[in-house]
Formats: sequence, structure tokens, C-alpha cells
Amino acid sequence: MPNVFVDTNILVYAADESKPVERKTRIARELLRQRNLHLSVQVLNEFTVNARSKSKLNLSPQREHEWMSRWLLFPVISLTVETFLAAKLLHARFQVSHWDALILAAARETSSLAVYSEDLSHGQTYDGVKIINPFL
Repeated sequence: MPNVFVDTNILVYAADESKPVERKTRIARELLRQRNLHLSVQVLNEFTVNARSKSKLNLSPQREHEWMSRWLLFPVISLTVETFLAAKLLHARFQVSHWDALILAAARETSSLAVYSEDLSHGQTYDGVKIINPFL
């Protein structure tokens, strides 16, 4: 199975502990059972912001730590100067936000053929990386 990169929203939905469990939470948790999934430090940072936000996940420090321990089992790519420069080129070429361009650049660095995300256009291919919105 080819590598797939996971955007932050998948982790956020998976960690949603509200009751009843929403459809997107079930889908996200199922997706995260796959092999060959990759994350970046950016994704982990964005998850942390959402985990601590009272209007988002509002997780206790203990629950945040437990979820983060799970995410750290995946291969995590660091953000480097090369990632930043690649993102600048992707931003200019495709007119996506800087943050989305960083996701695409990190996905390329992990040799991922796809990104699971609901933030970019489903089915669109950006420099060889296809966007898959698993919630459609």
C-alpha cells in the first residue's frame, strides 16, 4: 500500500470524545488503523492547539497526552528549510494557503501519493499528491 499523509482534521475528528460519536469520528478512527500513514510536526502542533481549545476538543492534559502518544506512533516528518521552500513553490503554483502548501510539501517528502483532508479540493492533484476527502 502506498504512503498516505494525514492532515490535522483527521486527528481532530478521531480524538473527538463527545457523545454520541459522530460519523466523521468513526471514519477518522477507521482511517487511522491503516498502515503507511504519515504526519508532520505541523500536524502535531495543529492538533495540540485544537486539543487545548475550549471551543474545539477541550481535552484534559492527560487525554491530550494519551492521544498524542498514539499519533507519535506514526512516522512524523520534521519541517525543514527545504520543506518551507518547497511549500513556497507549491503556494505560488497552486494558490493554496501557506499552511496547506506545507502539508503538500511534507506529503511529497514522505513519498505519499495522497493526503487525507477535508481542507483541500477532493480529487485535486497537487504536484503528484492527490487529495482524498474521506468524509464525502
